[in-house]
Amino acid sequence: MNIGERLRQARLEAGLSQRQLCGSVITRNMLSQIENGAARPSMDTLIYLAGQLNRPVGYFLEETVEVSANAPCMEKARSAYADGHLAEAAEYLKEYRGPDKAFDDEYGLLKVLVLLSRAAEVLDRPIHAMELLEAARKAAETTCYATDELEFRRLLLLAQVSQEPVTLPKDDRPLLLRAEAALKAGDAQRCVVLLEACEEQESRQWRYLRAEAAFAMGDYAVAAEHYPEDCYARLEECYRNLGDYKLAYEYACKQR
Repeated sequence: MNIGERLRQARLEAGLSQRQLCGSVITRNMLSQIENGAARPSMDTLIYLAGQLNRPVGYFLEETVEVSANAPCMEKARSAYADGHLAEAAEYLKEYRGPDKAFDDEYGLLKVLVLLSRAAEVLDRPIHAMELLEAARKAAETTCYATDELEFRRLLLLAQVSQEPVTLPKDDRPLLLRAEAALKAGDAQRCVVLLEACEEQESRQWRYLRAEAAFAMGDYAVAAEHYPEDCYARLEECYRNLGDYKLAYEYACKQR
């Protein structure tokens, strides 16, 4: 099976509709294209979908992971981590032998997660905690699944044990969550105010929320400017309301 087929199967097994799986992160149209093999998900999108479906990212890769000699130790490491048995997970990861195209990136991600969790448990032993955090930093360099959120978590832990000041990046997540809640409550203006307070204003989530707020207020020009390119249905509505029927027709065709 390819990535799209695996995603569809996992979604159906989880009893989720396409809309439920998408949330506010991707559009239903994009998910449909991915499931039908017409598009491939970005790595960030794949990580999000795997998390929503409670499956390891490696499950959705096109490679047949069962043929890998690392499959047994990865399965045991995943299970131990999920159960909170961090020392066991670390031991299983020591059995890993790379390079392995099917598992290398997932191995790197799982190693980072285990190291960060172990560091959080030994904050009363600063030297040991800092060693684990440094190992997590190095492990993050080996996987394309490393995210800003993981780095923020590492720096936050480091700030608790380091004798030197640690500069933490601005974290927009609380503002984005509050903006999304305001939008769902029907307060689009409040949503805009919260979004304008965010430092990062180029992320997909920020753009989508800003566009939805503008759409709710009838400001279709601003909405069209901010919607991600694959939000075909919304963009069609925007241009139809703006009287640009040529562009509305183009986005209507893209939905087919």
